[in-house]
Amino acid sequence: MIINKKWKVGELAKQTGLTVRTLHHYDQIGLFSSSDVTESGHRIYNEADIAKLQQILSLKQLGFSLEEIKAAIENPNFNPIEVIKLQLETVKKQIEVQEKLYSRLEGMYELLTNQQEVQSEQFIKLIEVINMSEKYFTKEQLEKMKNQTDLFSLEEKRQVENDWAELIANVRLEMEKDTPIESPVVVQLAKRWKELTNKFTGGDPEIVKAAERFHAENPYNPLQYGVDGELYKYIKKAMSHI
Repeated sequence: MIINKKWKVGELAKQTGLTVRTLHHYDQIGLFSSSDVTESGHRIYNEADIAKLQQILSLKQLGFSLEEIKAAIENPNFNPIEVIKLQLETVKKQIEVQEKLYSRLEGMYELLTNQQEVQSEQFIKLIEVINMSEKYFTKEQLEKMKNQTDLFSLEEKRQVENDWAELIANVRLEMEKDTPIESPVVVQLAKRWKELTNKFTGGDPEIVKAAERFHAENPYNPLQYGVDGELYKYIKKAMSHI
């Protein structure tokens, strides 16, 4: 006898680590809804729903926005096998970075426990690997961005920093004035934002997507250099009018 397992929204949230609020949000935007609803209005999820949720979360981990995920899974040519394949490749890269980090830490540990001197270059290498283990960028993406910035002279780096500071201040000014995002002045700021971003990413769309994910998920991180969640959403919407 085949028993089809079913989950209430609270049970599904508890077992997946998601919040009920997140599941409700996915339902509201038409991304993920339960197959059944009780007479009293409670959502009931089945095994097919769970498979779909896995695909959504896999794509989200790969850096896709909820809008992009919705478009992908509604596409008749959508292939869930390719999602798993992409995620496998991503996880493999992450494992390689972690293995390299483990090797560096192990070597550092042995030197320190034997009271041997650790050269500053070794600490720099360790810091480099730790940076590469960040969840938002792959090793290759970090190296590409590093290579981009290595092309800058000291004067150029300072100029870019000043350009960013000025741009962020101008965007904030327009945002606080409630200037429409489609206005020429804001669209021009969005173009400048894209130009400066390309200086660091080399125009690589995957790096841009990873950077956007970082900004979206860390709106008040000190690394944002004054870009809070509200400002980021404002300029992100403005870029759709470029």
